[in-house]
Amino acid sequence: MCGVVGISGTSNVNLRLYDALTMLQHRGQDAAGIVTEAAGELHQCKGEGLARDVFRRSHMLRLVGNIGIGHVRYPTAGSSGPALAQPLYVNSPYGIFIAHNGNLTNADELRDQIFRQDLRHLNTDSDSEVLLNVFAHELQARGKLEPASEDIFAAVSGVHNRCKGAYAVVGLIANYGLFAFRDRFGIRPLCYGKRETEAGIEYAVVSESVVLDSLGFELIKDLEPGEALFVDKDGKIHLQQCAQEHQLVPCIFEHVYFARPDSLIDDISVYKCRLRMGEKLAEKLTRLNPGHEIDVVIPIPDTSRVSAQALAERLGVKLREGFMKNRYIGRTFIMPGQTERKKSVRQKLNAVKLEFAGKNVLLVDDSIVRGTTSQEIIQMARDAGAKKVFMASAAPGVRYPNVYGIDMPSASELIAHDRSDEEVGALIGADWLIYQDLEDLIASASEGNVSVKQFECSVFNGEYITGDVDEAYLSRIDSQRNDAAKLGGDLTADDKQSQVIGIHNNGAATV
Repeated sequence: MCGVVGISGTSNVNLRLYDALTMLQHRGQDAAGIVTEAAGELHQCKGEGLARDVFRRSHMLRLVGNIGIGHVRYPTAGSSGPALAQPLYVNSPYGIFIAHNGNLTNADELRDQIFRQDLRHLNTDSDSEVLLNVFAHELQARGKLEPASEDIFAAVSGVHNRCKGAYAVVGLIANYGLFAFRDRFGIRPLCYGKRETEAGIEYAVVSESVVLDSLGFELIKDLEPGEALFVDKDGKIHLQQCAQEHQLVPCIFEHVYFARPDSLIDDISVYKCRLRMGEKLAEKLTRLNPGHEIDVVIPIPDTSRVSAQALAERLGVKLREGFMKNRYIGRTFIMPGQTERKKSVRQKLNAVKLEFAGKNVLLVDDSIVRGTTSQEIIQMARDAGAKKVFMASAAPGVRYPNVYGIDMPSASELIAHDRSDEEVGALIGADWLIYQDLEDLIASASEGNVSVKQFECSVFNGEYITGDVDEAYLSRIDSQRNDAAKLGGDLTADDKQSQVIGIHNNGAATV
């Protein structure tokens, strides 16, 4: 999962791109990058780390230009390192940069095509570089010295015909303008807005609408699945549907965990969705255990707080902040290796003992992915004096790998895979565990926009909307992207011990 932004302005856009990346930092902490263009000259700064650490004052002074794009990276496919920081560049044709959020499911096939048919060289194992070269080849095939909007849209159509998977893309073509497009299922979010100035109209394309709010842009709409946008060098905007077949099937995990609660995604309020998730979970809890012994509801910071509030109100039980968060520790969901994730839990969270001592507590989290963090937090609650510790997950059990840009590649690392709820509860040490029903999660999201008829829910039900994901594919990405592979070798002893219960997403977004 990554964050992307593109701005076509009437004055320098460097500071606004930087502000946008800080607003999107929760979507990726591995690397950050900005590219601007002025009179055909491209100016770039990117590197590993948070946006605040990558960009210095001297860099910002050199990032001149009225048009530019930015990216914060969270690695899923491909390795990690400076060469993988985005935006990525090819000089032919014209000079093109792109920033990509998502993951291509046919990247290996495309790599062979790019080498043997397109006669292009790939320098990394990044699927984003694959997508960039496919777009560049399709645009070059138009054979134009000066591309127009119809050429950009034809190239995007070529991308849709060749690329499978999830992709939300913003890009920059030197001397010609800003472009953006979304895959034909709209799995990853992308929206755009405009801002009127004395010098003219400015446009911004971003992963989440909250960035538009912050920068003073009016949200116009989400790009439709398969739709492309092009703002030419004169500042005129063009939109066109570029996919022959398209259907909106957005990723529901955006609402569970990744997106900020103050964002709108496909006209659905993330905040309202999470409220409904809490209400429906409370209804299930009351139905299954009407005589519950819960004294206090405690959210696990931060993403679960909205759901926990709604749940507590519906149960008529007090809500308390039982964990204080160290905001200088990154998201454990993103950290490579189970030892690092496990170690960071107690560095990040500290229990307020008065809220636990002698009480039956219900801990609420947005989801339970791998399990180690849940086990650590439950033990922290017991150490703080809790009599009983119950756990509620605002999402169903995560039982299958994600292949569309979220780092859940290995079924063996998912604690709910091939286990009952009771078995998961026992492994994490809870006195009782309750998961959200998938039907209730879908209803929580779809109530915000009844025109969305289907959501991408593969991590919960194993159904992959692109239709090209089979056991052989899952086995291959498992070997490439499990924790041992990411750490460059065998797991440590602690990692092997932890893998019995997996690693858990603790919902620690800075939102």
